[in-house]
Amino acid sequence: MTQDCAKLTFPNNQSIELPCIVGSESELAVDVGNLRSQTGTITLDEAYVNTGSAVSKITYLNGEEGILRYRGYPIEELAENSNFLEVSYLLIYGELPSEDRFKQFQYDITMHTMIHEDLKQLYDGFPKDSHPMSILSSMITTLSGYYTDSIDPLNETHRDISILRLLAKTPTIAAYSYKKSIGQPFVYPRNSLDYVANFLNMMFSIPSVDYEVDATVEKALDLLLILHADHEQNCSTSTVRMVGSSRANCYAAIASGVNALWGPLHGGANQAVIEMLKRIHQDGGGVEKFIGKAKDKNSDFRLMGFGHRVYKNFDPRATIIKKSCDEVLEKMGINDPLLDIAKKLEEAALKDDYFIQRKLYPNVDFYSGIIYRAIGIPTEMFTVMFAMGRMPGWLAQWKELIENPTARISRPRQIYSGFTKRSYQKPDKH
Repeated sequence: MTQDCAKLTFPNNQSIELPCIVGSESELAVDVGNLRSQTGTITLDEAYVNTGSAVSKITYLNGEEGILRYRGYPIEELAENSNFLEVSYLLIYGELPSEDRFKQFQYDITMHTMIHEDLKQLYDGFPKDSHPMSILSSMITTLSGYYTDSIDPLNETHRDISILRLLAKTPTIAAYSYKKSIGQPFVYPRNSLDYVANFLNMMFSIPSVDYEVDATVEKALDLLLILHADHEQNCSTSTVRMVGSSRANCYAAIASGVNALWGPLHGGANQAVIEMLKRIHQDGGGVEKFIGKAKDKNSDFRLMGFGHRVYKNFDPRATIIKKSCDEVLEKMGINDPLLDIAKKLEEAALKDDYFIQRKLYPNVDFYSGIIYRAIGIPTEMFTVMFAMGRMPGWLAQWKELIENPTARISRPRQIYSGFTKRSYQKPDKH
């Protein structure tokens, strides 16, 4: 809903009436789209922290109240009752699928899990110690070269098949990158397994030993993927939308999201948690010492995995995943000093008034890092797991953008702060 609600007045007495847009959850935004054309002035909002870049129907996030909803459904209800593929369908197509439609969707995903045999040869071109995210982004981009007959973003049929392929092939590409790093043979996907079980099998099975997927691990990983599936207009999602606005094909747009997620300030938070735990362990494992350092403003130590830039109260995803984390650790009975430190750190912080008053509660990255480590996923694969979970959100956001008839190519403005006009002079020879 649009209504006039703001008036901007300049020192020269020039003024402009600015319309406001009211979202379905009563969010209020001032529309400055015509500001430059009518006044020659732009707004400045570095890093776009207070700028709405899209009107979207996909995800509602209220950080002050700790609310996260996909297409109107509370994350708590989806985590309790749904699964990752059903949530993926919901995000991408707007509604929960009927039983028959979901069976077809599952079947279509299963039939596209294999990657072209020639793609396997590309893995040989990567050094053994290549980061899995470099392989993931490269392989996703390369897919556009194998499906040149169906990459037109303006063609609905092409969009749907590209979405299916990316959802289906991302776990295969990710698992192969891990196998490459440890020198084990690639494991083909199995059509008899569900989405998450199939990924775990490709990750951890070897030809010489039978591998049985643990139901508790499968459930925990499925839950983590649901919790990461979308998170409104974050850095990687905004990147996907910006690249998609040029009408780049689906694979190019999604690969850009992978690369944005790779940055340690975005997708590396759960990896930072493990690195923090290693630092504490190397120091002797004294949790109280590091709790004290976290309170000391002069210390360089940061308590990773606590608090959240968006959630000012608590991270609703952390509340959900904590129970699953406890179940995984109890079921697997792992003797890992880092996991012991994590539990002590969690207990100490939850009882400490300093953290309680500042609402620095463990977030989803704290628990996800612990779960990934417990089930044997190496630290360098953590961001890949994040990307696998975020895939349906990226695809939904890309699809929504492409199907918006009023969408334009993204083109941010800037305030120039360089030299004013100056004349060219040949530089001195010395």
